[in-house]
Amino acid sequence: MYLMRPATTHDRAAYTELIRARAAWMVRTGKVGGEELLEGDRAEQIAAQAGNDHTPVWALTTPEGELVGCTSLYDQTPEWGWTDAERSDPALFLATTFTHPGHRAAQPGTLMAWWALGHAARTGKLWVRRGCGHLGLVRHYRDHQGFDLIHKTERGGHSAYLLAREAEEIRHLPVTTLFTYPGAGWLAGSATKSRPCGSTGPTPTS
Repeated sequence: MYLMRPATTHDRAAYTELIRARAAWMVRTGKVGGEELLEGDRAEQIAAQAGNDHTPVWALTTPEGELVGCTSLYDQTPEWGWTDAERSDPALFLATTFTHPGHRAAQPGTLMAWWALGHAARTGKLWVRRGCGHLGLVRHYRDHQGFDLIHKTERGGHSAYLLAREAEEIRHLPVTTLFTYPGAGWLAGSATKSRPCGSTGPTPTS
């Protein structure tokens, strides 16, 4: 059973190494963006978001505590690319997702995306939304994670693709959440006190 929990400052070193490992894998496999992530202290800059007061970074860990993925989960949809009517619907927005290439067989990116669907449903949201800049990611999010392409727009002179999926519980998802829901407060940091995601859907395939 994997654990999904809010990231802390103690995760920053492991998050930095995860980003670097991902970037190196991207370079080896010809994926766009890997070289940029390896430049200077770019990985450290991203990892510094863990545990700060402005970026809601969540961490996915193995039962042994190894960090295998991180994603940021905002409770507001960005203004760019979405209509006012769309933004009026309560939604979570996934951003800045990284997974460790050494755990690709477990599909941690899909685990985090599908966990977010249930987390959104349990916290009264209607949608989980996300954006990306590459058609390859669009196909992955659409064909393997069930997101629909809603808009194609432009940001910073580059194409941007905006996707969404309705919030729902995913049954038998092997992820436990270190979090309680409205009115219950946060759980004290032990996985033994955390609660499993309940729910609907198949095991992840990517």
